[in-house]
Amino acid sequence: MAEDSGQEKTEEPTQKRLTDAQKKGQIARSRELNTFVMLIVSAWLLMSQGGRVGSGLIAMMQSHFHVSREVIFEPQATVVFFKQAMHDGLLLIAPMLAMLTVAAIVAPISLGGWIFNMESIAPKFDKLDPIKGLPKLFSLNGLVELLKALLKMTLVGLVGWLLFNSLFAELLGLSAEPMEQAVVHALKLIAHSFLILSGALILVAAIDVPYQLWNHSKNLKMSLQEIKDEHKESEGSPEIKGRIRRTQMEMAQNRMMKEVPNADVIITNPSHYAIALKYDEGSGTAPILIAKGVDLIAAQIRNLAIEANVPLVAAPPLARALYYSTELDNEIPQGLYLAVAQVLAYIFQLKEAYKTHGTKPAPPKDIKVPPEFKQE
Repeated sequence: MAEDSGQEKTEEPTQKRLTDAQKKGQIARSRELNTFVMLIVSAWLLMSQGGRVGSGLIAMMQSHFHVSREVIFEPQATVVFFKQAMHDGLLLIAPMLAMLTVAAIVAPISLGGWIFNMESIAPKFDKLDPIKGLPKLFSLNGLVELLKALLKMTLVGLVGWLLFNSLFAELLGLSAEPMEQAVVHALKLIAHSFLILSGALILVAAIDVPYQLWNHSKNLKMSLQEIKDEHKESEGSPEIKGRIRRTQMEMAQNRMMKEVPNADVIITNPSHYAIALKYDEGSGTAPILIAKGVDLIAAQIRNLAIEANVPLVAAPPLARALYYSTELDNEIPQGLYLAVAQVLAYIFQLKEAYKTHGTKPAPPKDIKVPPEFKQE
């Protein structure tokens, strides 16, 4: 949006913004962390497997390079020896390759998680344009990459120089050792040096990881206008609207059910409809419909009324008329005053009979409902 480009992006990204970024493959990644993990694992493998690999290489040389004169002049024999050497070599380094493969997978997902996105691996030819790429050289990211490169060069150079000085005499002594012992010893020296050199890069990774997390968060920050536009877009989504309507209906139903124990009477169909009415004699207003429902909801209303000792009156025509003519929390229509009055008169007589332990009155029969309110 053109009008949004001048606004400062100071707000934290919304969940939708984060989700969309993940779908596009925009997650925090640290190449320095990946490099460090791969180098450390490689160094550890050399230290733990160096002796085995060295001995295996010597055995391969002894086995495949000690051949008779007749075999040398046999063309097919050379191919067979080469295939066997390749097979033995792959078996020798297979455990190391497997561990490196695991490290290559675990290192990236340890920071940003596992994301597979075709869009992120698709070729982007606009990145080959040197004119568009020139500003990146002078950006903050370009400066950070330059500083990291200088730091890595300085660290590796300094640690390498110290290692060379400390191991110089031992390196010269390799020429005096038997070949098999010299190979194993050399591999151990290489692994030891490789581990120290790789460990020095932890400083670069420790700087790069927080920077990449901060930079990723900064790039996803939003302006106030973007948040407002996203909110409008989300509200316009049919799924969001449907979820809001369902939530509102559930909340309204819960509030309605809480009012059932406060009703004066429940007028029923008797099984399909249930209408809860409340009447305050002192208010001077008409009875108010505080709950209504059909089928399952009607059954829930009846059950709550029975638990709260709210009387139930079966009046099918009146129940249907109230259900279709009166909204929740509204007064009943004037045309149904007389019919509802018959029911309320029965309720008052019933309550009086309970108080005085008198004869229980008979429920009202043949309640008249005006034709305009009748529902089939």
